[in-house]
Amino acid sequence: MVMSWIWAGIVLVSILCSFLTGSGAKLAAATVEGAQGGVTLAVSMAGAICLWTGVGKLMERAGLTQALARLLSPLIGRLFPGTKRDGALAQDLSANICANFLGLGNAATPMGISAAKRMKRGDTATDELCRLIVLNTASIQLIPANVAAVRTNLGCGTPFDILPAVWITSLCSAGLGVTAAWLLGKVWKE
Repeated sequence: MVMSWIWAGIVLVSILCSFLTGSGAKLAAATVEGAQGGVTLAVSMAGAICLWTGVGKLMERAGLTQALARLLSPLIGRLFPGTKRDGALAQDLSANICANFLGLGNAATPMGISAAKRMKRGDTATDELCRLIVLNTASIQLIPANVAAVRTNLGCGTPFDILPAVWITSLCSAGLGVTAAWLLGKVWKE
């Protein structure tokens, strides 16, 4: 609710400033151009999202996601000890992490929400839930599909040339974020 008021305020101030400076026509042109650009971007990203969501479904049917879940189980078991008692939670977390690996944050969201509901204990966030939120926010990406779609739409001939930078930054952000969540969990318990 507060963000709605903030955005409305920003828009109103922008409109007021454009009319006071005499650039109302430029604002109107930029609004139309921005709307067209938004539609173009949404359509181009929809194609990439459909492609990678389909690849994810194929991986699931071929048993690759279960194999990846088994491969990730030692790491997931350490980060989320609750998965040892709850197999459905382990599957949700594995699917969520796999979708994030492919750069499909939108496809990872339903599994992340399902895992978060299974982790919830009363009105307070558990340490595991906090680590899940941090891990999803940082999201380690092996294939940044959405970013590549945006770069392709903007005319980039080599949209995946950013892979090394994406790998380094996502590993650093996820590692530091999970470490901070773990340390803060220890501090708050004492």
